[in-house]
Amino acid sequence: MTIRFIALAAMLLLGACATLPVAHEKEGDEKGKADSLLFSTYQDQIPHVVVKEAWVSTAQPEDNVDSPASWLQGGKLMVAATAKSIDQLIVYDGDTGVRLRTVGGAGKALGQLNRPNGIATIDDRYAFVVERDNHRVQMFALPDFQPLLAFAEADLAQPYGLWVRKLGDGYEVIVSDNYTLGEDANGDDIIPPLAALDRRFRRYDVGQADGKWKAQPRGHFGDTSEAGAIRITESVFGDEANQRLLIAEEDVSTGTRLREYTLEGKYAGRDVGAGNYRAQAEGIALMRCRDGSGWWVASDQFDDRTVFHLFDRRTLEHAGSFVGNVTGLTDGVWLEERGDARFPQGVFYASHLDVALSAFDWRDITAALKLPACER
Repeated sequence: MTIRFIALAAMLLLGACATLPVAHEKEGDEKGKADSLLFSTYQDQIPHVVVKEAWVSTAQPEDNVDSPASWLQGGKLMVAATAKSIDQLIVYDGDTGVRLRTVGGAGKALGQLNRPNGIATIDDRYAFVVERDNHRVQMFALPDFQPLLAFAEADLAQPYGLWVRKLGDGYEVIVSDNYTLGEDANGDDIIPPLAALDRRFRRYDVGQADGKWKAQPRGHFGDTSEAGAIRITESVFGDEANQRLLIAEEDVSTGTRLREYTLEGKYAGRDVGAGNYRAQAEGIALMRCRDGSGWWVASDQFDDRTVFHLFDRRTLEHAGSFVGNVTGLTDGVWLEERGDARFPQGVFYASHLDVALSAFDWRDITAALKLPACER
């Protein structure tokens, strides 16, 4: 995800001292962009409300926090986030943001990690983690993160994000692959020609056979037209009820936005948020209501403050935007729809300045944007 060499003014974490993002390696989706893009410059052009964070975790500048995912453990929320620079997962108390432990460590063996990026949890039993520099996906058993399986090394070049859904007795995993043709003289990644973007996403069936977890490749997809191709890819998320994938197009020169694909991997001919994004489309999450309604929540990554755009689940029309008090430079996001005693209507997690994790109470979001109640 996006990491910038930036020099921002100090920004206060909730109840803590000022922290600055750390300059990390510039990644593929960031190369070629201006070094700094500030919400403060555009805020008068972006209709929005402010939603105060429920908590912001203590900053750890060495972590390079990227993406979160949560699960319920004994009726209480837990959340893990990928930490790219230390090759670990960080486990937090989902209600308070207190850092509890880390998982993993640098290496290629099962259970070790190399540049972990995307993460997804499912059924409160499993976590899937994308490792960019091990070119694979690992599957872990929750809550202890026992490693079960590593797969896709033979297929993936530069994987970043993923979406996981229940399929039969196992799971389907869709992984984004931001492969390039190397770098140009300026050190910017060379995006492949349109005809070569048909492998931007790969599918895998993951299930048990003879008591062991195994992954089976199920092909790849990616539109190769001018309108539907994904030049720079990372975040992907699906909505089975509407047979829809939303994919973040992070290429600013083309026009950053979300593209709608079918679950089969075909470009549906519609883009989302083209008139709303000003910085860069990043993390995507979905709030699903019992009656079929709901909202997509997706981040617009400014350096100093992230704008979170909401889109109607059914129509994909823009439903409003919010910013936090401090949350900025957001890469990955995760929406826990079920909630717990602390967050009875759900909670929205977002990475913050590469150094921490933020949480937003869904009740605060709906109140600020005057959204209807969502029964689940």
